[in-house]
Amino acid sequence: MKEKLIEILSENLPELGREDIAAALEIPKKADMGDLAFPCFKLAKIYRKAPNLIAQDLKEKMEEKDYDIFSKIENVGGYVNFFFAKEQFAKKIMEKISEESFGCSDEGKGKTVCIDYSSPNVAKNFHVGHLRTTIIGNSLYKIYDKLGYHVERINHLGDWGTQFGKLIVAYKKWGSKEEVEKNGIAELMKIYVKFHQEAEKDDSLNDQAREWFVKMEQGDEEALSIWQWFKDISLVEYKRIYELLGMDFDHFTGESFYRDKTQDVVHKLEEKNLLEESEGAHIVSLEDYNMAPCLIMKKDGSSIYATRDLAALFYRKDTYHFDKCIYVTGLEQKLHFAQVFKVIELLGYDWYDQLVHVPYGLVSMEGGKLSTRSGNVIYAEEILHESISKIREIIEEKNPDLEDKETVAKQVGIGAILFNDLYNQRIKDVVFNWDKILNFDGETGPYVQYTYARCASVMRKSGEISITEDIDYSVLTDETTMNLLKDISRFPNVVKDAADKFEPFMIARFAVSVAQHFNKFYHDCQINVEEENIKMARLKVVSVTMKAIKDALELLGIECPQQM
Repeated sequence: MKEKLIEILSENLPELGREDIAAALEIPKKADMGDLAFPCFKLAKIYRKAPNLIAQDLKEKMEEKDYDIFSKIENVGGYVNFFFAKEQFAKKIMEKISEESFGCSDEGKGKTVCIDYSSPNVAKNFHVGHLRTTIIGNSLYKIYDKLGYHVERINHLGDWGTQFGKLIVAYKKWGSKEEVEKNGIAELMKIYVKFHQEAEKDDSLNDQAREWFVKMEQGDEEALSIWQWFKDISLVEYKRIYELLGMDFDHFTGESFYRDKTQDVVHKLEEKNLLEESEGAHIVSLEDYNMAPCLIMKKDGSSIYATRDLAALFYRKDTYHFDKCIYVTGLEQKLHFAQVFKVIELLGYDWYDQLVHVPYGLVSMEGGKLSTRSGNVIYAEEILHESISKIREIIEEKNPDLEDKETVAKQVGIGAILFNDLYNQRIKDVVFNWDKILNFDGETGPYVQYTYARCASVMRKSGEISITEDIDYSVLTDETTMNLLKDISRFPNVVKDAADKFEPFMIARFAVSVAQHFNKFYHDCQINVEEENIKMARLKVVSVTMKAIKDALELLGIECPQQM
């Protein structure tokens, strides 16, 4: 209907192009002001007339042509407000929503997006802080995939750096092979925390750690053997968590993958005379851009994560030929990525503007910030299993005869955690509050999933009848039904906006809004009635609502149970 309106307006306003008209159209804040509104303020210079007079003339001109898609046209101040003929509006919306490709786009055809996310530090437990980057990154992958982009999902594991020197020292002083093999990553965490406690009393431990990392960089067999062992232990746990979340990656190429590529970065910087010596280290000065220098090589000649990030960028550009490279990390890394991107620009590469840092806020439980070094850590796997367990208890209380309870508990338990993370703008902090997260009546994952299950129940109770194509759209013109259909019709624009702004919360808010509109429809409009035309039309509404909710939750990485 919007496209049709744009076509009609372009006929009546030849001075404006279709793109200008499309950009100007607005959705009125109140439903009684129409379905779409066109502001005439920018036409004042063209017609040398007051906007309200232009709006009045345009309204009268269009009324004379008697377009059948409008039930009414009004001019309010400098706006022309359009009210679509409800029956035709319902028909167009329902037909569009029913299409398999609804919400999809070909805007990304032939384009590649690299998304760098999750990226936990090897030999450290996957805690709730890692969940944010994983959940946001996975949702962005699904959104860009929906828009037709080819997406490379990259897990840039933190598997290189001085911390491994620390861990090797800790293992040699306080660890044992038997304990590590028995307790896995928990034992590595234990000795890592002990290292920092002891290093506060004995700074020579830090010197030993640096020496071991230099050995790693120089290819020392013992150092690399221990490092690889730590990495293998860690990956077993990480992949178990990704499987629980229903997520995967195309590449597990961590920092170590680029260690033989950092010298090329140094050469590039030297060729452009960008590398400077500072107190024994090598840096790129960014003083002219009000930034601290970008450290490239430490005093001992070892690389640092900025060097490896630069090497990774060159590798990804050469290998994947990306049109956009997105980094989903905490807000505290904002300066780091600003430095790295600026170095790419200073090297003269015109693709520096294809690099995007997508920051997010902190995660807390009971108000405390998480810290790996102190051992004050809340493990992601524990949170996920606790959520599943709590939903299992609710099922036993509310619906003990539910089929396949374990699967539903997992779908709802995991979904609740994902939705809680994605419901607000990513820059906002996430606090775990179980009462809020698992609420079936609030703006939560379980509420949206329950609405989907309610739709599925309605369809089952109808006897799984085949909905005919010959729908009587005249019975769908009431305000409640129209509001639901209008809300669902926003989906393609919501997906596009979520991609443009790197904000999955827009999808989550859409899902809640559709669920709320459907539950009002369910309350106001009896579905299983004797009149076959009304029953069939309303079942069709239920069907398209199910599709809209399922498509939206899929973009958040959340599954839809048929029963709850």
